[in-house]
Amino acid sequence: MTVKDGGWEEQLRRGGLELAILLSLAPGSKYGLEIIRHLEDTTDLVVAEGTVYPILARLTKEGFLASAWTADAGPHPRKYYRLTDQGHRRLRYMSEHWREFTQKMDRLLQAAGGGSKS
Repeated sequence: MTVKDGGWEEQLRRGGLELAILLSLAPGSKYGLEIIRHLEDTTDLVVAEGTVYPILARLTKEGFLASAWTADAGPHPRKYYRLTDQGHRRLRYMSEHWREFTQKMDRLLQAAGGGSKS
């Protein structure tokens, strides 16, 4: 029997979403929908615009991102986001802590016999 707890899975996903957004912007600037598509294509994370845009606004307000409207080849101007110097530092900090956390969880899973019980 498979036990699925969507609430827990959702909390885990939301907890990593800020890091995922910062990682998507590490190579260079992207506009909002491009970030969403990148997350879907790279990780299969399906994220709604109503979830991503408030995070982008908060990260911009906190100084981790800078944004600028650009009238490029698209039919409408797009707001592009990029990491600031502070954003790069935040990304390094979060990445280090993510790795430490996942290593600890992996050790717990191994100690528990893989986390599954037959």
